[in-house]
Amino acid sequence: MRPHRIVARAPPSAPERRPAPVFSRRRSLARLPLRAPIGLLLPAMARFRFVHAADLHLDAPFSGLEARARDVAARARDASLDAVDRLADLALETGSRFVLLAGDLYEGERHGVRAQLRLHRALERLAAAGIETFIVHGNHDPLSSGWSAIRSWPEGVHLFSAESVEGFEIREGAETIALVHGISFGSRDPGENLARRFSRRRGGPPFQIGLLHASVSGSSDDHQPYAPCTMDDLEAAGMDYWALGHVHRRQEHRRRSCWVVYPGNTQGRSFKPSERGPKGATVVEVDGSRVVSVRFRPLDSLRFIERELDLAGARGLSDLIDRLERLARSIAAENPGVDLALRVRLSGRSELHRRLARPGTLEGLVEELRARRTAQDGIVWWAELRDATLPELDLEEIRGRGDFAGELLRAAERVGRSPEAARELVERACGRPPSLGGILRLIGEPSLDPDEAREIVERASLAALDLLLPGDGEADP
Repeated sequence: MRPHRIVARAPPSAPERRPAPVFSRRRSLARLPLRAPIGLLLPAMARFRFVHAADLHLDAPFSGLEARARDVAARARDASLDAVDRLADLALETGSRFVLLAGDLYEGERHGVRAQLRLHRALERLAAAGIETFIVHGNHDPLSSGWSAIRSWPEGVHLFSAESVEGFEIREGAETIALVHGISFGSRDPGENLARRFSRRRGGPPFQIGLLHASVSGSSDDHQPYAPCTMDDLEAAGMDYWALGHVHRRQEHRRRSCWVVYPGNTQGRSFKPSERGPKGATVVEVDGSRVVSVRFRPLDSLRFIERELDLAGARGLSDLIDRLERLARSIAAENPGVDLALRVRLSGRSELHRRLARPGTLEGLVEELRARRTAQDGIVWWAELRDATLPELDLEEIRGRGDFAGELLRAAERVGRSPEAARELVERACGRPPSLGGILRLIGEPSLDPDEAREIVERASLAALDLLLPGDGEADP
């Protein structure tokens, strides 16, 4: 849908509300007397705020969560929709003049009715308060896909087309305070560097914004590079602020007077590194032509957290359960007001190593932790435990022995001192499909990372020593 011309509106009648910002395609020139005082010719620079959000992925499914508990399933299903309500709350609470949505509002071609109606309701609330919304579409929701359950959007909601970069001026009375440039994806992959189409309007307002869904070189290694561009491309366009979408990990960059910001997605969806931790939007404050502050504000209601727990000194599975529950309470205290999905990596040298390696032990521990979960305002959902523990071994004593175990450890340490030798050993040992070497070739990786190979050699040698040497028996519960 091509953005339409916005007619200037009268200020709201309520005395406590500020006049609504006015938008127009054309620059409005103030008429001043020829001999006006210099103070009238140089008006004070406007100060305003706006909210920048992206990658809402409304009503998208979650991965890494099991729907075994009804309350967890229900709250997870509504999390992305709750985030758009909180986005509207944020714009209202901060007194923002407008909201920027930088693509991927929906997960794909299937634009669910629930998602569309929830978004429409949130934008209605903003429009009623005189807050405009500017939207570009990205690779998950290009203009050529999907269907609409909404006949018309509220006044003040502007959808940029995919034909060319368009601009909307933002006015305060007769003064133009900002200009938003933007372009949507017409298809899933536009096949070009869209940032190169942007250019600052000469003689335009003091603050100009680029709104775009794109991949900046070096910004992410786990997203496909749609509409790829570089920081140099963005700087060359002359924008004061780039409101970007696509990369789910929050990032803020500054090149001289140009800000380049990915706010991240509004709601995490899995335990991928880019999906973990607080998720939300960015509130930007502007004074004339200068960005005064860029602040992250969380909007998520379900947060994915991964932590590591060192089991050195742990005595029995009961002690392990107690440690995990203490860790969960600590994480909950650090993340108030949100539900949590937890994945914990168990590490360190521990007498529990053999017990944890037995089939079914980790799964049983997770079930026990879930069973102990008590009713509370926030939910802590135990998603997974991962075992990365090592056996308790006296390596100094083993290294000095003249038997096979001593020779094995010394040989492994020699290989481990050279990352390249470790990689060569691992690839030679696992070089036949469907093992590691074949999998790496299948996914296009040229070879195993040397540091990862060294870790594999170390863990394999310790596992072999644990099997070779007599143990003290399994730990008590």
